[in-house]
Amino acid sequence: MASFQKRGKVWQYTISRTVNGKSKPIRKSGFKTKKEAHIAAAEVEAELSRGVVPHLRPEPFDKYFENWLKTFKTDVSKNTLQRYENSLETVKSYFGDQPLQNITKRSYQAFLNEYGQTHAKSSTRKLNTHIRACVRNAVDEGIIRVDFTRDAVLSGEKSKRTEEKHLEYGESQKLLKTVLSRLDQTPTYYLILLALTSGMRFGELVGLTRKDFDFFNSTISVTKTWGYTNKMHEGFGPTKNEESIRVIKMDKRTMKLFEEYFENTPENIKKLVFYSPASKYKVITNNTVNKMLGRLSTELGIKRITIHGLRHTHASVLLYQGVSIYYVSERLGHGDIETTLNTYSHVLKELRARDEKRSADIFGKMIV
Repeated sequence: MASFQKRGKVWQYTISRTVNGKSKPIRKSGFKTKKEAHIAAAEVEAELSRGVVPHLRPEPFDKYFENWLKTFKTDVSKNTLQRYENSLETVKSYFGDQPLQNITKRSYQAFLNEYGQTHAKSSTRKLNTHIRACVRNAVDEGIIRVDFTRDAVLSGEKSKRTEEKHLEYGESQKLLKTVLSRLDQTPTYYLILLALTSGMRFGELVGLTRKDFDFFNSTISVTKTWGYTNKMHEGFGPTKNEESIRVIKMDKRTMKLFEEYFENTPENIKKLVFYSPASKYKVITNNTVNKMLGRLSTELGIKRITIHGLRHTHASVLLYQGVSIYYVSERLGHGDIETTLNTYSHVLKELRARDEKRSADIFGKMIV
């Protein structure tokens, strides 16, 4: 049976309990209203009636997150691990050793709101994703009963829109035509060509070896990456996620050009396609490619874009040409379809108007 007392400005419940003949009551305070205390006490009593002993020991949020990270994130890349560790530092800074059991949906939302005042919305979303995964594990372990991250509202400063990061179809044609005419000047043009026609991530591109190219079937296998910054693994490493391990069907022109390039270029000691012995990381650098793209943008009078922007360009071109969002997601190596839908929502909104008209025309012409 529960009793309730007001302690200062908050309410506390006390549930009578006997263990091995000794009185061991369960107490918890911090409720703003008596009703909140009633609801919480009823949940605990319901668990006790089912023989489930509630987790009474306070679990400091920062320690729990850190232990969760060490236990469940042992197989992620160095770069991804760094992002999780950044989230851990944010949790330590804001929540410290505050017990998980004391965090409510309201207090967590207040935290996200404060974080969003000085960070981009994409950063807030990433932080919430990390925390949500940790909290769900705490729910599964019975440490807390409510997922306080559920239905959280994300805010943040406006970041650069994805539609500003990709080239229009006509701009893509200009860039492709120029790159094709300059392949004999430097291997960097080959890298730009492949980025545009494959949609690979930069780490995947520089991690390619010649054996990844199947010229008979016009495919390229993506099975690994190459560390090109000090935050990444050294040399060959895993792909971003399991879905990133894939085989990409390529156009015959691109494959023919690479076949000729391999025939006329000696293989290097690392077996890498985009090997650069003078580079610290032994591959063509991200900075080198972006500088070249900057010069090309100015020369051609097109939107300034980065190498990662060519990945967005690749996907956007496919979507505008009517390629299924499900295949685009698979081709890009996204972890799930939601990532693709969120990233290219601007394209899908534009295509919706076209599909709306097509749908109406189909039934209008069904019986003539």
